[in-house]
Amino acid sequence: MLGKVISKNALILAAFAAVCVGLIAITYYITRDTIEGEMKAALARTLDQLVPADKYNNDVHHDCTLIPANSNLDNKSPLQVYRMFYDDKPVALVMETVAPNGYSGKISMVLGVYYDGTIAGLRVTDHKETPGLGDKVDVNKSDWILAFEGKSLSNPAIEQWSVKKDGGNFEAFTGATITPRAVVGQVSKTLQYFDKHKDELFGAPKNCTANDEDDK
Repeated sequence: MLGKVISKNALILAAFAAVCVGLIAITYYITRDTIEGEMKAALARTLDQLVPADKYNNDVHHDCTLIPANSNLDNKSPLQVYRMFYDDKPVALVMETVAPNGYSGKISMVLGVYYDGTIAGLRVTDHKETPGLGDKVDVNKSDWILAFEGKSLSNPAIEQWSVKKDGGNFEAFTGATITPRAVVGQVSKTLQYFDKHKDELFGAPKNCTANDEDDK
């Protein structure tokens, strides 16, 4: 008798779990396009924040290319790069980049870099860092991220691209070193990639295809 009750309860739980999974899948399918649309709109707003609109005159939202998966940036899926030109002369790139080693996982960012290698701006677009500590990478929580503006691989010297706790030039957060360490390290890698590949990226064929999956 007890065995039948347990089996019945197990079947009920299994059915309940199946229904929940189904509802989640249906919800995702219904809202997927809306979520992707909002993410694109948010990225468009971020582009305008990083490089002043009077610095370029091309249609930047449709002038992009992709960085393929590679170990130099630790990206396992393609990253989008938006290109800015003024009368066909290269001005800046806005590059997606992902720090894989945040305290609570990936930290997705977009980095604007002028042709001379100077940072135009940096924004975090997605993270799961601890509220009140690591979430200070968000410009809505703190102005910490603004300190990257005007920096380059020579300002400070590349050897100084780490947090002060590690002997570098960048401030960390009180009680939260891992998050800023991850951001500074990834920005440094992205700047080095830019330095080696900027002409290749500016000259690559247009490819604005959205990523099919998250960088995992």
